[in-house]
Amino acid sequence: MTTGVIVMAYGTPGSLDEVEAYYTHIRRGRPPEPHLLAELIGRYESLGGTSPLREITAAQTARITAALGDGFVVAQGNKHAAPFIEDAVAEVLAAGATSIVGVVLAPHFSRGSVGEYASRLAEAAGSVPATTLEQWADLPAWLKFQTFAVKRELRHLPGRSKVVFTAHSLPERVLVDDPYPDQLRASATAIAGAAGLDRWTGWSVAWQSAGRTADPWRGPDILEVIEDLAAAGDVPGVLVCPQGFTADHLEVLYDLDDVAAARAASLGLAFARTASVNDDEVVLTALAARVASLAATLG
Repeated sequence: MTTGVIVMAYGTPGSLDEVEAYYTHIRRGRPPEPHLLAELIGRYESLGGTSPLREITAAQTARITAALGDGFVVAQGNKHAAPFIEDAVAEVLAAGATSIVGVVLAPHFSRGSVGEYASRLAEAAGSVPATTLEQWADLPAWLKFQTFAVKRELRHLPGRSKVVFTAHSLPERVLVDDPYPDQLRASATAIAGAAGLDRWTGWSVAWQSAGRTADPWRGPDILEVIEDLAAAGDVPGVLVCPQGFTADHLEVLYDLDDVAAARAASLGLAFARTASVNDDEVVLTALAARVASLAATLG
């Protein structure tokens, strides 16, 4: 018996020439307006032309593969860029997988994000038994990583600096009765408590990277929070912990390291952000163990 494991990520274009097709896929086949395409290309250009997400995802997948060992065949599939989730499912089936477990490289569950990955995997698997790990934001190794990251960066900021935990915003319409906000609050509370942050003044939760659509998206946005902190005048700095992400990619390297950092500097606030998990061996080995436990339930 061989279990197929599909490591799923958002995906990223491999070059500037691929940005339009990538953006069109995100928009469910609707080509982006020229000014929106130019804006996204400009963001990738600011990173040198591409995001490191593709290489980081490959390294994360390699860590999980090594930790799983015999009895598993692992493939990586993306939501919006080749290889797609469906390609990965076909790969493990061709390798003899008799059941499939999916794991998304995002700790928190939302029907509008992880739920879509799981649906695509299940459809591609057909009659083969398949399931997806819904969330892993309670994984002790991940919580410990985030706690140490917060403590480490706070040492380089002025006293009384505030920690803001962020995740990707989603449209309000998809967050109705969705566990995503509560899971984010729960993990932020756990990390803040372990890091010894003041319950009332030491930390808060914000959102980032909202889409360019007419729908209202969940806030407050991290840029608004930075402006409010500066206006209040009671904290000298801000530490952003992007707990909703596991890799250095556009939403971290551009939205935070570039835009948010510049906004803080313009307002006289010290700024830092915590390290991403990337291919941390301890976290990904623990995640692989959880995947293996879920695989055992499929028989």
